[in-house]
Amino acid sequence: MNAPSRPSAPALADQLLHTARCVAAVASGQSLSDALPAVPDALRPGVQALTFHALRHFGLARAVAARLVQRSPEPLVHALLCTAIALLSTDDGPRYAEHTLVDQAVAALRRQRRTERQAGFLNACLRRFLRERDTLLAAVRDDPVARFNHPLWWIERLRRDYPQHWQAIVAADNEPGPMTLRVNRRQVSRDTYLQSLADRGIAAQPVGDDGVVLGRALPVEQLPGFAQGQVSVQDAAAQLAAPLLLAGRTWAPDDRVLDACAAPGGKTAHLLEQADAQVVALDVDAQRAHRITDTLQRLGLQAKVLVADAAHPDAWWDGKPFDAILLDAPCSAAGIVRRHPDVRWLRRASDIAALVSIQKALLEALWPLLKPGGRLVYATCSVFKAEGEDQVQAFLSRHTDARWQPGPGHLLPGRASAEGDFNDNAPGGHDGFYYARIDKAPL
Repeated sequence: MNAPSRPSAPALADQLLHTARCVAAVASGQSLSDALPAVPDALRPGVQALTFHALRHFGLARAVAARLVQRSPEPLVHALLCTAIALLSTDDGPRYAEHTLVDQAVAALRRQRRTERQAGFLNACLRRFLRERDTLLAAVRDDPVARFNHPLWWIERLRRDYPQHWQAIVAADNEPGPMTLRVNRRQVSRDTYLQSLADRGIAAQPVGDDGVVLGRALPVEQLPGFAQGQVSVQDAAAQLAAPLLLAGRTWAPDDRVLDACAAPGGKTAHLLEQADAQVVALDVDAQRAHRITDTLQRLGLQAKVLVADAAHPDAWWDGKPFDAILLDAPCSAAGIVRRHPDVRWLRRASDIAALVSIQKALLEALWPLLKPGGRLVYATCSVFKAEGEDQVQAFLSRHTDARWQPGPGHLLPGRASAEGDFNDNAPGGHDGFYYARIDKAPL
């Protein structure tokens, strides 16, 4: 009896074609989170890895491509050219023999009738690149966008905000972040969960109060107890929100806590794992709010989930003040680009002022909802000071009843620095974040 045949690995040409579609989508302004679901399930892990690599080196690849062609080809062809250049120029991503990569990139174009006539053009460009690689790479070495793989406005803003650390920040942005878990202390202790990982041969170490950093990333289906709600995936920096809001007092079941921009629910769940309180989880997007409910159901937790705009309390607030408010405000996401490498290419310089305005409006709208003697934690997953330190200092200047409490402040991604009170000692460090706790003066 013949043994069942093993499924063959996806052809590289197929992966490259879908990668080029994702890269082209990002170049046109579409989020990678929206583009990836269109990739067939069997191809998605490989395509995601290739796309992440291409976007982490997109500045370099585009600069080199501009020297190879007089006129930019259609978007899909340009994206495939840039993807191939990124793979052929660097050694920190997937490795393929040069002739194999060129052959499969050309084959990818030939699989589409619309682009098959440009296969020869792509082949010529890539073979020229291989012949002149050192010269071409040297020619773009002084281009900051090519060198640091961030938009120029982004680089300049980091240089102003962090004169001593900006190069470390952009370097950290181009490194993959570790997979970090948060143990649900209502179900299992962290030590017990670490032992269950060790029993399965999964390397891990503790971080923070509830965190576990894995030695390598795994599908959540392979994590013991994930389906039963024992753990969630959450970066170490994001795990600081709940302790910062809750520390220093005993919480009772009738205490009221608001998570004002809660989706997808990770911080809401962490609040409920750490304290017995009434938690209201709010999000303006109905689809994202549904993810809060799914998250809480998996973890065996309950909160009041509302679909509403936190900036307009008259439409949703019941008039009862909150003991604590977590405002994880909409932001540029400039601190999490190592996990979302498309963000840097999607944002525009003008976005920052618009986001700062939204953050200000949210702070002003929510502050009256807080009890005297209560506390508010303002957070963004951004390293830009306009969205963090500057925003909070401006708020404090407007409110004489606001008392800033010393806290983490700006956390830089990876190992860019050990600024703040959070020890930057986890493997691969943590995401970039900003935290401020602001207490309201008692009556």
